[in-house]
Amino acid sequence: MALVTFSNPEYKDKTVYAVAGSHTQSLLKLARENKIPIEFECEDGDCGTCLVKVTSVDKKPGRMGGPLTEKEKSILRQHGKITKEELEQMIVDDLPSPWRLACQMIVRDEDILVEY
Repeated sequence: MALVTFSNPEYKDKTVYAVAGSHTQSLLKLARENKIPIEFECEDGDCGTCLVKVTSVDKKPGRMGGPLTEKEKSILRQHGKITKEELEQMIVDDLPSPWRLACQMIVRDEDILVEY
């Protein structure tokens, strides 16, 4: 089980349990099931509306969900959240980006903070 804390200045922080490793439960799906108001439109990684910042509470480097999807890479670059050079360095260092799309990120067995 993973603990996911959703944080937003306009709402009280909320921590929920996530079934880790299901490979089907996205961060957005988890938020919707727990009535956390993360904005979204397409739910398919094409629009970037569900952009969130994710940090590890465990302080374990190289985790924070599965690897970036190709859609995430493209949208994050379009929104100026990541450069081509940073993306290439992430691949070399096997380190994740703190910026993710909630509809694309699959929760792993780790405690995370999601700022939306």
